[in-house]
Amino acid sequence: MKRPVHRRSFLSDLGMGVTGMALGAMLHRDGYAASTAGDPAWRPPDGLPHFAPKAKSVIWLFMQGGASHLETFDPKPELNKYAGKTISETPHAHVLDSKLNKNTVLFTGKERRAQSKILPLQVGFKKRGKSGIEVSDWFPHVGDCIDDIAVVRSMWTTDNNHAAQTQFHTGRHIFEGMFPSLGSWIHYGLGSLNQNLPQFVVLGGRIMPHDGGPAGYSGDYLGPQHNGIIIDVNPANPLPFAAPVDGVFREEQAAEFKLLRRFNEMEAVQYPEDPALLARIKSYELAFRMQTSVPELFKFSEENPATHRLYGLDNRVTKPFGEICLTARRLVERGVRFVEVIHGYSTDTLGWDAHFDLKMLHGRTCSETDQPIAGLLKDLKQRGMLDETLVVWGTEFGRTPGVEGKTEGRDHHPTAFSCWMAGGGIKGGVVHGATDELGFHSVENRHYVTDLHATVLHQMGLDPRRLTVPGRQRIDLDYGQKIAEIIA
Repeated sequence: MKRPVHRRSFLSDLGMGVTGMALGAMLHRDGYAASTAGDPAWRPPDGLPHFAPKAKSVIWLFMQGGASHLETFDPKPELNKYAGKTISETPHAHVLDSKLNKNTVLFTGKERRAQSKILPLQVGFKKRGKSGIEVSDWFPHVGDCIDDIAVVRSMWTTDNNHAAQTQFHTGRHIFEGMFPSLGSWIHYGLGSLNQNLPQFVVLGGRIMPHDGGPAGYSGDYLGPQHNGIIIDVNPANPLPFAAPVDGVFREEQAAEFKLLRRFNEMEAVQYPEDPALLARIKSYELAFRMQTSVPELFKFSEENPATHRLYGLDNRVTKPFGEICLTARRLVERGVRFVEVIHGYSTDTLGWDAHFDLKMLHGRTCSETDQPIAGLLKDLKQRGMLDETLVVWGTEFGRTPGVEGKTEGRDHHPTAFSCWMAGGGIKGGVVHGATDELGFHSVENRHYVTDLHATVLHQMGLDPRRLTVPGRQRIDLDYGQKIAEIIA
C-alpha cells in the first residue's frame, strides 16, 4: 500500500530543485518515497557469509514447462512392462494412495491419472561415467559429465500448474502471495563482487505473467534493488532498457550521475527516512556503468575456436542456448553471484511442457540444451572454476506416468521430479532419493523445493534462518533443510 510523501521528503525535493522533485515524483508513483516512521530499526546483512562458503556463484539452469523426470534422470522400466494398462491394473496400484504424498496440499486429477493408460518410456537410458548412473540417451553430453553431478530424484512441490515456476524459485504457492526469490536472498545476504555488473542476472527467457511473471526473480519485500536484472543475449543490443539516448554524450551522462552522487552523499540529511531512494539512485548509477561492462560480455570473438565448439556455437541447433551458457560463464567469471538461465518458452511455445508428442518435444529441447550445458560444466572445470561455482539444473515439476489423452504426451506431475547439482562443494557421481516403481511419488529422502534452496544457500555460506526481515513471516518450509548427503 502506498503511503503519503513525508513532509521532510517534500521539503528536501524543493532543496534539490527540479531534479529532486522529478525523482521524488517517480518514487512516490512507485510507492518508495514514504516515511518509515514506526517501522522497526533494521540493518540489512553486511555482505559477509555466516560461515566459510564452498561456492562464490550460482548458475541456475531452469527448464521451463516441466521436464519429464521419466525421460531424463529417473528411468522406470516398469513403464515399458505395463504400457497400455491403467495403473490400477498393475501390481503397482498402491502408488495411487494419496498418503504416499505427505504434505502435498494441491494435487488435482488423481482419478483421471488412475484411469489413464501407462505411457512407455519414450527414450532409452545408458549407464554413464565411472559411477554408472543411468542418464537419458537424449543427454549424451551431460551424461559424459555425470561423475561431477549429484542427481536428486525425490523432489516434490504443491502447485499442479505452471505457477509452480514461481514456487520453485520462492518456495511459496502463488495463492499465498509473493515472496523473495532464491537469487534475491543471495543478493541480499552477500552483496556485490563487481560494482559494474548486477549481482543477480536473468538470461534466456522470462517467466510468463500467468505463471507469476517477474515474481519468480523478484526481491519482493527485500526491495527492488535485489530483483533479478534481465539481460538479452543479443550482442547488437544487450541493454535496450539502458542504452544511452541518441545525441547524449557519455560525458554528459557522467556529469548527471556525478550530480546524483552528490545528492546521494546528502541522503542522510535530505532523506533520512527513505532508504529506497538510495537504492533507486544506485540502480541508475549501475545502469550507467553497465552500458560499458555489459556489451563486453558478448565479445565471443575473445573465446578460442575450441570453446566455441565446446558450447555448440558451430551448430545452429545448439548455438542460441550455447551463447547463453557461455554468457553465464563469462558473468560468474566477472564476479556475478547468481545467474538464472531459463530455457523453454522463448524457443518454443510449449518448451518442456509436453502434453502431446513428448518424444518430439523433449527430443528437441534436449538437443538444444545437452551440449551447451555439458560445455558449461566442462569449461568451468578446465578453468578451475567449477569448485567455486554451483550449477543447478531444475524444472517446476515432472510428468505423469500415464499418457495424456491419445497424444503420447504426459501431464503435469508435482509429486515427483528430478533436479541435479554440480560443483561448488557438491559430491559428484551420486544419486540421492528415489521415486516409486512408476515414478508417481517421491518416496525415499523426499525434498520440497526449498531443500534445494537451503543447499544452495549453505554452499554460499548463508544460513537461511539468519536471513530474515522483522515483521515478515517465514515458515519452516520457507527455510528448507540442506541436502547433507550430496555435500562433499
